[in-house]
Amino acid sequence: MKNSRKLLSVLLIMVMMSLILAACGKTETAKTKSPKQKYVLKFNHVLSDSEPFHKGFLNWGKRVKERTNGGLEIQVFHSAQLGVEEDIIEQIRQGANIGQNTDSARLGMYVPAIAVMNAPYFVDSIDEVAKLRELATVKAWQKELEDKHGIKILSFTWVQGLRHMVTNKPIKTPDDLKGLRIRTPGVPIWQESIRSIGASPVALPFGEVYIAMEQKAIDGADLVYRNVTGAKLFEVAKYMSETNHILLINFEVISKKFFDSLPPEYQQILVEECDKAGLEASREMEKEVEPLRKQLAEKGMTIVQDVDAAAFRKAGEGAYNVLKLTEVRDQLYKEMGKK
Repeated sequence: MKNSRKLLSVLLIMVMMSLILAACGKTETAKTKSPKQKYVLKFNHVLSDSEPFHKGFLNWGKRVKERTNGGLEIQVFHSAQLGVEEDIIEQIRQGANIGQNTDSARLGMYVPAIAVMNAPYFVDSIDEVAKLRELATVKAWQKELEDKHGIKILSFTWVQGLRHMVTNKPIKTPDDLKGLRIRTPGVPIWQESIRSIGASPVALPFGEVYIAMEQKAIDGADLVYRNVTGAKLFEVAKYMSETNHILLINFEVISKKFFDSLPPEYQQILVEECDKAGLEASREMEKEVEPLRKQLAEKGMTIVQDVDAAAFRKAGEGAYNVLKLTEVRDQLYKEMGKK
């Protein structure tokens, strides 16, 4: 009996040791298990780090990182540090984990009709831009960009504001632009928009505007107020003429392939926070126009406000006609209830 009890005790000890070892093994496995996959999006834009959009992109990245517990990180690169816009978009199409702040003019190189959103006097306010997101035609363009070209639009609630003429002579009518070489991106809608209102378009990257004006390679550029202060163009231009010819809608785009690789909850967070940060940055830029007017005046620029708006609007119709975008515009106006 005594030997039986000893044997039973030994067996119990062996069983307990086995359980302890098994538990330790599980704990060790849990500790050494690979962490949840992390994703990085490198986001490029051409603006300086002093502009509200740069701050907006940083806010977007911060919120995404917080909501994903570090699972998705957005690294923001200002002043085109990753390369020129057109090259970045091509990398996006190939599936790279890169994003770009762009506009409908460049996206129009892939889906031509979407370029209408960059045409003269297309919309007049941030509220009208917000309506565009819900239109069936716009949603169809977005799907085409994804399915045929691999470009995913995250948001276009980023509105830089109204563009004006930055020159060394006052601009009050389209006739005042005749013979002037005005910098613009090298895509059809930009070129025709500038040409329609009287100037000769010259394709140049934004970062080259200052030197080109200083060397008189161009006579001016069409820009929003913040671009002028950010790039210190008041040092090479005397006039800011408020032609209001384009409300610049910006698009935040990434690779559809990269977007699809993200967990569904990350996809939702990425889009939601991009929209939110975009509206905030857009409203901030809208509020700062008056202070920037005063700032540029103090820097020696003359702000020209007595511009013949009706004459410019009439001239701007030429861009729609040349690029056959009149019917496209009218369809969008119909869908959004705009006359």
